Amino acid sequence: MQELDPNWSLYSPMVSSIIQAGEYLGAPVGALLIKVGIDKHLLKDPEHRFAVSQVFQLCELVADYSQAPDLGLYAGRISYVDGLHLQLYMSTVCTTFRQYLNLIPSMQRITGDVGEVRMQADKQFLKLQWHPLWQPSAQQRFLSDSVLTSSAAIVNSLCLLPVPVQQAHFSYSEPQDLTLLRTTFGDKLYFDQPVSCLYFARDSLDYPLTRPYDGMTSTLASLSVDHLFSEGEPPDVFLNQLRQTLFQFLPQVGGNIDRVAKALNLSRRTLQRRLSERDTQFQKVLQQVRADLALRYLADERLTVTEIAFLLGYSDQGSFSAAFKACMACHLSSIASADSSPSTGLPTLAAPRYWAIGTKSHANGTH
Repeated sequence: MQELDPNWSLYSPMVSSIIQAGEYLGAPVGALLIKVGIDKHLLKDPEHRFAVSQVFQLCELVADYSQAPDLGLYAGRISYVDGLHLQLYMSTVCTTFRQYLNLIPSMQRITGDVGEVRMQADKQFLKLQWHPLWQPSAQQRFLSDSVLTSSAAIVNSLCLLPVPVQQAHFSYSEPQDLTLLRTTFGDKLYFDQPVSCLYFARDSLDYPLTRPYDGMTSTLASLSVDHLFSEGEPPDVFLNQLRQTLFQFLPQVGGNIDRVAKALNLSRRTLQRRLSERDTQFQKVLQQVRADLALRYLADERLTVTEIAFLLGYSDQGSFSAAFKACMACHLSSIASADSSPSTGLPTLAAPRYWAIGTKSHANGTH
């Protein structure tokens, strides 16, 4: 049997979803947290990571004390609501469900060392598969139920048209009570399958995404790109197009110049030549876009630092923290001392969050 890696860890929002579900189901959550060695005060920090072994033990105890094998179905709905702010940001850079799937973040980057969701399409179905990192957990209900419930809710809320689950496969054995599973996924349920998987209609790939209403959109970063570095500068159509492309594709391509050039229908050499004609370089434009967007994202406390790192195309929070501190150190003091920054319009209340980047501790020393 595969051993559970003691270095694996999960971000606190997943633990919080278990706690909230357990409280609703009547489990003595406070006592159980103490029993598994989780400090409840650390749950207030969305960037703190807890050992996977602790989280799995907590799941088992909550399910046992509450006599609720459906625990993962409740926790999955909570996780879906917790992640809505990230979905709203994603909808500002995507127009179709297909585009969203091309940008969807790795679950390990957002949640921690738990597993991956993979999308596959055939002639009839779009398949959402769950692949746990620790294979023995595939025979247990919590992770499969939690991930598939959250995924089904996200998929069915993104598009203008509904995208219901056509059928659901589970890698664990059939439970005695199917009531809540049927309510969540429909009647076509199949158990003891090789992989836990949801099936959606393939046509949904081209469904248009819903868009945030104007009042919310004005607070999102999509509008900020129109004004990036425009103070006192004549408009440059090419640079504006490059910045907009970077904003849209950062979650997918990061700082990869070849993929950005391809998105612009240019060769790498042509992109570099056009930037040289403007006395600048790709890395300089990339850093400017990331710095401006980082400040705007950090002003929205609904986004965790991990989610911001994903939106800016960094591989992990540590990479973002190091790059942000190096790039923005000269600006932090002015942001902290002024009512708002003339260049960003960001309130002083957000400044402590900038200073805190990279200073938080995590389980097992990971970031």
